[in-house]
Amino acid sequence: MQLLLVGISHRTAPVELRERVDFQARGVAEALRVLTERGSTREAVVVSTCNRAELYVACDDAAQTRQDLVRFVSDFNGIPAGDIAPHVYDVTGLDVARHLFRVAAGLDSLVMGEPQILGQVKDAHTVAADARTAGPLLNRLFHSSFAVGKRVRTETGLGSGAVSVSYAAVALARKIFGDLTGRSVAVIGAGEMGKLTALHMKSHALSRITIVSRTMAHAARTAEAIGGASAAPWEELDAVLAASDIVITATGAAAPILTTAHIDAVMRPRRNRPLFIIDIAMPRDVEAAAGEIEQVFLYNIDDLQATVRENLARRASEVARADAIVNEEVDKFGGWFRARGAIPTVVALREKFETIRRAELERLDFKLSALPPEARARVDEITHLIVEKLLLTPTEQLKALGNSEAVTAYTEALTRLFALAEQQAGDDAGRDQPAKGGRVEPFKRPGRR
Repeated sequence: MQLLLVGISHRTAPVELRERVDFQARGVAEALRVLTERGSTREAVVVSTCNRAELYVACDDAAQTRQDLVRFVSDFNGIPAGDIAPHVYDVTGLDVARHLFRVAAGLDSLVMGEPQILGQVKDAHTVAADARTAGPLLNRLFHSSFAVGKRVRTETGLGSGAVSVSYAAVALARKIFGDLTGRSVAVIGAGEMGKLTALHMKSHALSRITIVSRTMAHAARTAEAIGGASAAPWEELDAVLAASDIVITATGAAAPILTTAHIDAVMRPRRNRPLFIIDIAMPRDVEAAAGEIEQVFLYNIDDLQATVRENLARRASEVARADAIVNEEVDKFGGWFRARGAIPTVVALREKFETIRRAELERLDFKLSALPPEARARVDEITHLIVEKLLLTPTEQLKALGNSEAVTAYTEALTRLFALAEQQAGDDAGRDQPAKGGRVEPFKRPGRR
């Protein structure tokens, strides 16, 4: 069984194409159903986000399956294959594990170290598990990727520090107030950046978010988009400012809408209650001198972008540590993956020995027939234990081989020495046939004989 990944991402495809290759539109479960019914895959998981669409599959022939997966992406999304093909990348073998581990760690994201991708990878696996298209191979691969993502977040600083203007604004607000719980926020202007910043702050249990705009209808729409926010007319701006702890300004005004005198007048009745102003407008909405007023903390978009650049540089220094974790986990998965190549031979070898044992017991049945049932059971148990003991060390050594070439050499030697080829062919015909529709039957651990 081979591992194969086919996909497009922000590294290979423009946003216009990524918007069209959208497995979420019809549903990832539906995509898995259609894909597995094509019959070219044994197992499949679809990872679909705004920045990537990737198909992870287990298959028998990677080259042939790659062509079918590209056609599937084209057919399912209604896009000519010629438009997709130049932007597709494909990866096989352990490089699939390395790629997925880097994705789960945030190393392959548009924003280095962003935390959302690990949850998206977990969701993709959950959908495939529910659809029964992820079997033993992809289950192990994805669970290993979860461990990588967790290790990178706990053992490195790759995910620390705000790397967007909106997150930087929230981080600065928390430095000033410590805890944003119960704080009130005013957003002046109904633009996208102001709304996004308010949304980030909303998750910190604010008491109130008020949107103020010269056009009341715009304020109402933005308040509705944020959820739980309220809108206020421009005429009530001073009252809103007086009641707020944090002010986000994001208008398109050509000149400052909040002068130093205006802010000074707002601060007088506040009795030293601090006011944090985030001016993310260009040109600026607030006069720079307003930041000199006592208990007024004024930051503009340049201040926030400087914080973002500093945090991005700090994250970049953590990449080497994160990559070292990825390499370590790829080696672990590789050991398990290579050992899988020996499993059919191990099974065939044990079945060969068990067949011989039973045949000899049957041949000697006339001599054993005089024994009481307990003694015959004991003979059966002892001969079984002898076989187990004889096979224990070679089985462990075969599974522990460090590279696929050695696994192949040893399994070929065992197959020839013990004439296992005919037996394996018969077993594989029954054991490895894909389930109807390409779905994976529930995996059962082999029990002891």
